[in-house]
Amino acid sequence: MLLEVQMHPDSDFHRRLSAQSLLFVQRHPRVEHLEVVVITPHHRLRLGPSNPPRLLQAVLEEVHWISLEKLSQQPDLDPLLNLLTLPVRPESELPASSQQILASRPDLDTVVLPTLAQRFPYFSAAQIMVIAGIPIEEIRHTRAVQDWLAEGRQEGRQKGLQEGLQEGEDREAAKMTLRQLNRRCCPLSEATTAQIQALPLEQLESLADALLDFQGPADLAAWLAGNT
Repeated sequence: MLLEVQMHPDSDFHRRLSAQSLLFVQRHPRVEHLEVVVITPHHRLRLGPSNPPRLLQAVLEEVHWISLEKLSQQPDLDPLLNLLTLPVRPESELPASSQQILASRPDLDTVVLPTLAQRFPYFSAAQIMVIAGIPIEEIRHTRAVQDWLAEGRQEGRQKGLQEGLQEGEDREAAKMTLRQLNRRCCPLSEATTAQIQALPLEQLESLADALLDFQGPADLAAWLAGNT
């Protein structure tokens, strides 16, 4: 079995996954049964072209896709499966889910606590313990608990900073692209503007290159139809 975890948009992921899977088959001719499993936060993640070539589509149809969002909606999850859903659950569900996991598997506190600290990087250790349903007194007796929480908070802050920088780059790229489009294609409608602002950075860069050849609104409409 080949397992991939993809949590962020990547327009080349489908091609890379297919190439790696076929290369694995070539290098291991004795393997008769191969299961390719991909875990994603949800099915809305943009991982490749909407209309892939037939060969690529044939490979992707054999992949087993697991959406953590969909998995989280199933009742009575195994603790390990429930653990996988913590990064994507709404904050309101985290206390109940964390406590369900630890009620069955107390040993998973080494994973649950850092995950909660990453989701709530500015919460105190006591607040995280309350969410997890662990007696606050244990903080004083367990140095490891403090280390796990500190590690999770640091990862959460770094993730928040990276996401903030990425969001800023996306907004600036969208602003510049919209300015050029308004000049070449006349003032854009609110719907078209919103559609362009929602594009990931890779597609905004592609659109910025393509618009140099645009002659009017029809060219923009054709590009959006073929790339979104």
